[in-house]
Amino acid sequence: MQHADSARNRRYTVVAHRDLVKVTLDIRRSEFIGMIRRVDSEDEARAWIDEVRGEHHAATHVVPAFVLGADRDVQRSSDDGEPAGTAGMPMIQALTNYRAVHDGEEFSDVSDICAIVVRYFGGVKLGAGGLVRAYSDTAVAALEQTPLIVRKRMLVVTVEAPHADVGRVENELRSAHYEVLGTEHAGRAATVTVGLDDADNALADFNGHLASMTAGESQGVAIGTQWQDVAR
Repeated sequence: MQHADSARNRRYTVVAHRDLVKVTLDIRRSEFIGMIRRVDSEDEARAWIDEVRGEHHAATHVVPAFVLGADRDVQRSSDDGEPAGTAGMPMIQALTNYRAVHDGEEFSDVSDICAIVVRYFGGVKLGAGGLVRAYSDTAVAALEQTPLIVRKRMLVVTVEAPHADVGRVENELRSAHYEVLGTEHAGRAATVTVGLDDADNALADFNGHLASMTAGESQGVAIGTQWQDVAR
């Protein structure tokens, strides 16, 4: 459980799963293979980059770019032999400018993501502008095939309820759009763990709702914060 977090942002967008997303574009006889994966650390990103370089050892260029953290304060890329500024940086910009849509709203906040574009040269030089477009377009094409989800910093709260009532409490919490993270059955009462938006009045508002739900018999206790993928 994380009890302190220095991130300024309370939410951002991440890849919804751990599977590889892959697309291929043919641009003026060169083959550009775009790949996207979710990563949680710089070490994980670099390990995957090394893996892809091993798999595509015959490629002309293997260009990586990754962004990490709620505030996107880690951004790394390489041109891997392409002219400076024509490959890695356009991919970083494609990642950071990409507009994800959640509940009808657009957010440019994708992070914890690594993109790799593999190029097999086809004999036609693209020029600086053509390279920028090719690497950016390939990264965007991969992003457009990538399912995304919201990741929120949540205030984690526990609620005790009698074993006989815990199913009803869980259902009512979900109906009120609270994020039920789990339930533990032990001892004389069950403990429901709930994630709340990490906002100033979240606990007070939650306990007010809980009091009306349980006739004042239950109260939420905050135990810390954690980052959680949520469906909304």
